[in-house]
Amino acid sequence: MDSPLGRIVIGETEGHISKVSFVDKEEETPGESTPLLRECAAQLGAYFRKDLRAFDLPLRQEGSPFQQLVWQNLLTIPFGETITYLALAKRLGNVKSIRAAGTANGRNNIAIIVPCHRVIGSGGALTGYAGGIWRKQFLLDLEKGGLLF
Repeated sequence: MDSPLGRIVIGETEGHISKVSFVDKEEETPGESTPLLRECAAQLGAYFRKDLRAFDLPLRQEGSPFQQLVWQNLLTIPFGETITYLALAKRLGNVKSIRAAGTANGRNNIAIIVPCHRVIGSGGALTGYAGGIWRKQFLLDLEKGGLLF
């Protein structure tokens, strides 16, 4: 799909959204569209229009139990808010897991919907984002701007 951040590729595996990623090159060719892929695109469109704060989609991505725990924690960060990598590690129950939490955050394959963009560095620094820091800044600004009703 096209978005304000460029092309986004959405993937589905066994009835679950398994991929939402930014594409800077036209390398990937679109596959067959399904009702779930169309629904995901519609929800992403509503998010970019500021008409949606929370996604309602079945999600699944492959990862270790620790990565799954990190990704589940990301889903609890409220729209428009951020937490630090240290706060994420504390939520996981071990401040020493800060690097592992950061690595798991970076391996999230479902951008925007599993909001890894809401995790920032200490002091508010925007560190690391697979889609590029400019996209992370855009998403945070979009969410901080609130909804237009």
